Amino acid sequence: MPNPGMAPAPPTMNSSGTGQTATLRIWRGDAQGGKFEDYATPITEGMVVLDAVHHVQARQANDLAVRWNCKAGKCGSCSAEINGKPALMCMTQMAHLPVDQPVVLEPMRSFPLVRDLVTDVSWNYRVKKRIQPFKPRPPDAPDGTWRMGQADVDRVQEFRKCIECFLCQDVCHVLRDHHKHEEFIGPRFLVHVAALEMHPLDTADRLGELKEAQGIGLCNITKCCTKVCPEGITITDNAIIPLKERVVDEYYDPVLGLLRWLGLRRK
Repeated sequence: MPNPGMAPAPPTMNSSGTGQTATLRIWRGDAQGGKFEDYATPITEGMVVLDAVHHVQARQANDLAVRWNCKAGKCGSCSAEINGKPALMCMTQMAHLPVDQPVVLEPMRSFPLVRDLVTDVSWNYRVKKRIQPFKPRPPDAPDGTWRMGQADVDRVQEFRKCIECFLCQDVCHVLRDHHKHEEFIGPRFLVHVAALEMHPLDTADRLGELKEAQGIGLCNITKCCTKVCPEGITITDNAIIPLKERVVDEYYDPVLGLLRWLGLRRK
């Protein structure tokens, strides 16, 4: 209960004390259909898009479906399309968006729509199960330990930063526009394969799978996946291109082809 002896609190001002508001144009609907609906929301200092969505959800659209968890850019749950670009809602500041026009929020387009801003990303987990797991060589020392060069260790650390937000999967035109989900595993899992293939201890041979079932040849290295990665992983240059080079060396090098024809190298 408010204290009757105290003066009422002054009204809370918005960003920079200007009382500025923004319009969120949010996709509402499910797999059967839907439409965009506009919601006005105040902008406060430091507000991110997810804050604005929560404001709408609390005050205007209690049934708005949105997936989120950590609100710190580490869980990858709040992926969406903001003004046509795949991004994390919790890491996109309202101050960096033009609010003189509606901020358009849509679900990711590469995956089946569940409702509103929520998509079914379970395909990604099924893909991961098909990739050969880590298979280390026998230990180098009697105590069960290995010896590795620091440069080899450092090379794969970048790939381990992935938070599986699947923004790279969403922006990839092979999945987004051509719907090659049965033929192409997408940039996120090419990064996963690179982390395994380039690990100094791994002994599994995944090149045949990369060439055939995983469809690495479908990637035409537009680097759109690298541009949207919130962790700054250099997906194209450091993961996909080196994997392409390994596949080309193994299957298209004329000298190695001759050795295979002579039975001096595995097929």
